[in-house]
Amino acid sequence: MYLVRVDLRRSDIDLREARADAQLKGREKTSSMVQRAARDGSTVLAAVNADFFDLKTGENENQQVIAGEWWKGLKVTDSPYDTYDNVHAQFALDAARNPFMDRFILDGRAWETGRTATTPIITVNRDPSGHPEGTALFTARFGATTPRDTTRQTAEAALVATGRRGDTLTFIRRGRVSEQSGSRIPANGAVLAAYGAGLRLQEVQAMRDGDTVNVLLTTLPRLPKNAAPALIIGGWPRILRDGASVVGDAATIEGTISRNAEMKHPRTALGFSRDSSTLYILAVDGRTQRSVGVTLDELASIMRRVGAWNAMNFDGGGSTTMVINGAVVNVPSDSAGERAVGSALMVVRKK
Repeated sequence: MYLVRVDLRRSDIDLREARADAQLKGREKTSSMVQRAARDGSTVLAAVNADFFDLKTGENENQQVIAGEWWKGLKVTDSPYDTYDNVHAQFALDAARNPFMDRFILDGRAWETGRTATTPIITVNRDPSGHPEGTALFTARFGATTPRDTTRQTAEAALVATGRRGDTLTFIRRGRVSEQSGSRIPANGAVLAAYGAGLRLQEVQAMRDGDTVNVLLTTLPRLPKNAAPALIIGGWPRILRDGASVVGDAATIEGTISRNAEMKHPRTALGFSRDSSTLYILAVDGRTQRSVGVTLDELASIMRRVGAWNAMNFDGGGSTTMVINGAVVNVPSDSAGERAVGSALMVVRKK
């Protein structure tokens, strides 16, 4: 087992989420993300693999907020492995680096200045396919254009960014509203896309060129004092709540499957202390002659012993990787060695 303790009260230490290749999709080794950050001038003290991801695309399964920017927002976790559609546990930090853990969902809405009616946003940088209607926000993180959708009526409004007030973004509407999907996404803005023949389509169609459009992106439940999240990173499932193991509830609450929860695997975990001052990052080897790994029950017990009061499971198995001062210190279980993953959590010394 490999444990990193982080004093969140230290002003010279920062926590950062890294995305593979700095893109919404893609896979990259944790050690490679650390090296890339070092080339950009960052001193990365420690890093671990983080959220579960699509093996084909590398896209993370949960909400994703990096340095206060929403890269991905969802109502339901984007995972093919749940026993039913639900929301997974996530770790969040506010700007003051206070840590939180909950099953956050996206609370998004758009409205024009001077109008009280709001249009709900159900996804950020994710096509809400499979639903009769819905509204999505696509930023430049998604790519050059919005996704093609030929199954539903579409209205897409291009927005150019003008500023930010807390967790509310402000835009100016530019150009005509397109009646087709696949619109170009402004590099300094976004596209608000409504699907279906209902009210949401009409609301976006009614947005006029030159209008100021406000977009609120936050979470439910809210962070204390309505703070905007500076970081959100997901996992599956939560294993400690207020000092007690909640692994026994994971199948009911988060839809965990037996082969993940009850069998021994390499594991990566994240937690924080009762007073929220200390972060605990753990990697456990497995599938080797030295270590067979641990179950989720055992992982919860270990995290509680080292001092965590709240904790969650990150992606494990062949993904489990811990990097200290640029070197991989654990024994990745894949036969080819370290696995390329979707994201990593890094402990960085500030300049």
